[in-house]
Amino acid sequence: MEGAGAPQAAPLVRCPVCLWELPALHINSHLDGCLQDWEAERSPQPPSKKMRLSGTPGESSEEEEPEGGSGPATPVFPLFHKGRTAAAPPGTPGGAAGAHRGAPPAAAAAAARGQERGASPAPACPEPAALSGETVAQKLEGKPLADKLRPGTLGDYVGQDQVLGEQTLLRSLLEADEIPSLVLWGPPGCGKTTLAHIIASNSKKNGTRFVTLSATSAKTNDVRDVIKQAENEKRLLKRKTILFIDEIHRFNKSQQDTFLPHVECGTVTLIGATTENPSFQVNSALLSRCRVIVLEKLSVEAMETILMRAIRSLGIQVLVQDKQHTDSANGSSSKKSESPVYIEEKAVSTLAYLCDGDARTGLNGLQLAVQARLTAAKTSHQASTQGCSVDGVFITEDHVKEGLQRSHILYDRAGEEHYNCISALHKSMRGSDENASLYWLARMLEGGEDPLYVARRLVRFASEDIGLGDPLALTQAVAAYQGCHFIGMPECEVILAQCVVYFARAPKSVEVYSAYSNVKACLRNHQGPLPPVPLHLRNAPTRLMKDLGYGKDYKYNPIYKEPVEQEYLPEALKGMDFF
Repeated sequence: MEGAGAPQAAPLVRCPVCLWELPALHINSHLDGCLQDWEAERSPQPPSKKMRLSGTPGESSEEEEPEGGSGPATPVFPLFHKGRTAAAPPGTPGGAAGAHRGAPPAAAAAAARGQERGASPAPACPEPAALSGETVAQKLEGKPLADKLRPGTLGDYVGQDQVLGEQTLLRSLLEADEIPSLVLWGPPGCGKTTLAHIIASNSKKNGTRFVTLSATSAKTNDVRDVIKQAENEKRLLKRKTILFIDEIHRFNKSQQDTFLPHVECGTVTLIGATTENPSFQVNSALLSRCRVIVLEKLSVEAMETILMRAIRSLGIQVLVQDKQHTDSANGSSSKKSESPVYIEEKAVSTLAYLCDGDARTGLNGLQLAVQARLTAAKTSHQASTQGCSVDGVFITEDHVKEGLQRSHILYDRAGEEHYNCISALHKSMRGSDENASLYWLARMLEGGEDPLYVARRLVRFASEDIGLGDPLALTQAVAAYQGCHFIGMPECEVILAQCVVYFARAPKSVEVYSAYSNVKACLRNHQGPLPPVPLHLRNAPTRLMKDLGYGKDYKYNPIYKEPVEQEYLPEALKGMDFF
């Protein structure tokens, strides 16, 4: 064939759509273009759209001429992921060979293999120790360190042993390439996106398409385009498609409904990642079709492992306490012309604690501290400058703290952590633990919680849990609310602290709360119409009402010296005790 751009000895495969015979290497990319033409014929587009006219084998394709260009334009079709050119037969403009003019045959073949893997693939995940560059500064250039060191295999994945450890169900399914629809739920930096990238890497090796979309930028039409292509791939090539939706909770309920029939019938395998509780943010119908995987915050030990791997990859040497030598797995990979870089072992431990189980925060904090010290060393001209000497660049615990500025507190005022913390505060005061009560209060206020919200909850607690055990508790709560309203944060924090400690030490009584709950249950469970108000308890402002018996035989208690026997409940509830 003319313009095939492949060795003549390559085996030929016939396209099931246009009947062209092509090398097997290029059949997937060519078939994408044919499917686009097929969809275009079924759904005619306005004349302004660029269309490629499919011809019979041997005929050339007619394409519009670009402005100021010397060759035909690359056709673009709405069926596929935006920004991706439609594939043409190898050797034609816009095809695998035309897209890499001047490239050697091996490079063109590699590019064609990359194209045939599917639309919008996830970025490649480098091995942890494979950082480009000869010096530490060069290794830190470009992408954030957290993205560069993203593991590419399950063997390099650190943490989440309760979900991905040896002999776990999910790990066995991933290793067998039997991936169910999943919703990955966990806090930021716990490894949700990394796990999706590992699945992407494994799926490409087995010929499965992996498509990535972000709910922060994707629209419903983008999802439908991917699903339509997945249907074509499944019908014509028997090829599976995995669709990864990052921040899936950003999709509203109607957008999430788009996935339901296609996940149900297996057109796509859905993997969603979210930091919000799926019970509140994801449709129950979609949840029933997916397995929810809960990822926890990374432990301090896991964070230290991740940080030490990054330090070894950068060629930084660790200064071990109470020892005269340094510890570095790789030695120093930097050129001799660059001063060696050292980091205190205590600084690594401090960073592992301060990042609060967020690997992204830890790695980026390490990168910031190293870059700051390298810049200081470069601009310093005196050997006596603190922290920068001719012997090397030293990174201490103070430098790490300076990079983070403060402890990384995980708290979301609109998410699940908001309700978790207020629940912990409520239960700690109920249990009379004043230390725990102060801790959870500070956790909320330091995380940015509205102090008036906490004050309102304390007003409720004063009647619900303390009640008649200390009637002054309600006065304390209302006064605390007014004080917070008057002066605001940070001055009002001590007002809330005083109220919280008072409630934790106060005697508790739920007598009123329980009795009122019994009354509500009585009303809900009553069969038939509710009983009328007894006539002697009714008000009689008019003569007609008095004639009808309203207020008759009512005994006005203050005029009696002795206790008055009088029934106040309806006849059907006579003798009922709600306490």
